[in-house]
Amino acid sequence: MLVPTRRPLRAVLRSLLAGLLWLTPARAAEQIEVRLDGLRLPIDLVALEAWSASPDAANGDLRAWLDLLDPRGREQLRRILRAPLVQDRSFAQQFLASWAGQRVLEELDQLISTEQGGSAGPLLYQALQELLARQPQVTTIELLRAVPSQSLVLHLDGGLELAGRWRRQIEEQRDALQALQQLRLRQVSQARLALSSDPGLAAQPQRLLLPVPHRHQALELQVWPASRRSWVLLSPGLGGSAAQLAWLAAGLQQRGWPVLLLDHPGSDERAVRELLEGRRPPPGAETLSDRVLDLQAVVRGVEQGPLPRLGDQVVLVGHSLGGLSSLLAAGLRPEAGLARRCDRALDGIPLTNLSRLLQCQLLDVRLPAPQPLAQPLQAVVSLNGFGSLLWPHRGLQALPAPVLLVGGSLDLITPPLGEQLQLFLGDGDHQSRLVLLEGGSHFSPVRIDRQEQALFQLGEEFVGVEPLRVQALTLGLTADFLGALPKGVPPQRRQLGGVTAYVLNRRQAETWSNTLRN
Repeated sequence: MLVPTRRPLRAVLRSLLAGLLWLTPARAAEQIEVRLDGLRLPIDLVALEAWSASPDAANGDLRAWLDLLDPRGREQLRRILRAPLVQDRSFAQQFLASWAGQRVLEELDQLISTEQGGSAGPLLYQALQELLARQPQVTTIELLRAVPSQSLVLHLDGGLELAGRWRRQIEEQRDALQALQQLRLRQVSQARLALSSDPGLAAQPQRLLLPVPHRHQALELQVWPASRRSWVLLSPGLGGSAAQLAWLAAGLQQRGWPVLLLDHPGSDERAVRELLEGRRPPPGAETLSDRVLDLQAVVRGVEQGPLPRLGDQVVLVGHSLGGLSSLLAAGLRPEAGLARRCDRALDGIPLTNLSRLLQCQLLDVRLPAPQPLAQPLQAVVSLNGFGSLLWPHRGLQALPAPVLLVGGSLDLITPPLGEQLQLFLGDGDHQSRLVLLEGGSHFSPVRIDRQEQALFQLGEEFVGVEPLRVQALTLGLTADFLGALPKGVPPQRRQLGGVTAYVLNRRQAETWSNTLRN
């Protein structure tokens, strides 16, 4: 298992602050006071700014404070102060106005405040907005100097606690993987698995448009025909596209399952491009209502027309937000008490589980009333899905079909211990299975054929290891899970080219969970 080191932690913290700290002037801040466990270090911001431009400019108290750092630490501090905190004006402005951006601003008081103890969040927001109106990029030191308060207080205790939470989750996932490796599971031969599916070898999909009453534009669909009586409805994640999951559609078609793959307007790849261009706010949980209606309308279109009759039963498959969309389309709704759970979960910036922001945003989202799908639901497959705050007690007991929950050991967006294991323990269907992919990340199911198509360039810490092998294991296990219904696929340890998948039933998942508590 890969464990992120201090380098990606600093990068994540800086990129988080880069999107989430914002400031401007009325009277420039002149001093920042660093507080750590009762220690107070006043620092002159004018002198700090001069030092960041010229390392020989430090003297007096600032020199004494900087001498506490080793040469490497001083150079890293200079880089942080001079590096662009915000590099894309349009993206930052849109993010700050979003639901998630406002929640993060509310929690910044744990990290930074005014000398009088007032909230720094509104001042940071005001300062950054004014700076962005005058310049396309903002550095950390520019932001600190622009805050309309003579003195700021930086609470290192809060920052260390935030970093500590991240480190504890890394350690918990490492320990959990070690415990999982000790479970007695039947070994499946590597020779039984193909390395990957090739969409070019499959029959090319039929492209259709489906007008729906809840949208102004028709849904764009890809139909991959095949002969089985059950068919698969495949839903991409937030900011994802049908093209990114075509490998899974093609692989299932090659194994006999008809597949219908769709894009969700407003929360697809096009929406993210518009966000980066500053033309719309970031999509979030507010898109779930339309996503649920999309899935219901497609199933109805297959059953009643005008779509081709693909089969008599439907399997809902989704990645990330697509997995949550599938659970909601199947009829699940959040348990009572979500507001109380979110108050606790969002007490601090949720670095270690970003899905909590989306789950808590559902407090402000009106979901359509539950209704049965137009065809019987055979199963749900959720890849890197989530819902721990939505169903903390009953889990997936109300789901009218077995479920396959797939998570990755490197997933720090929907971490498997909290977001897949806990949900699975609440599911009573003997056919349901939990899969952990060692080396898999949140983005492992996403396939981008050409590098220039990527909206973001992510490191191995987020992409995971050997994504094609992880995808091949995902495809094989999904096909085997569906093919074994209603009996259930046997629990097992499956390997391919150095990547391992652990397939658990309810009893083994409970054994794993109990081991983690001891």
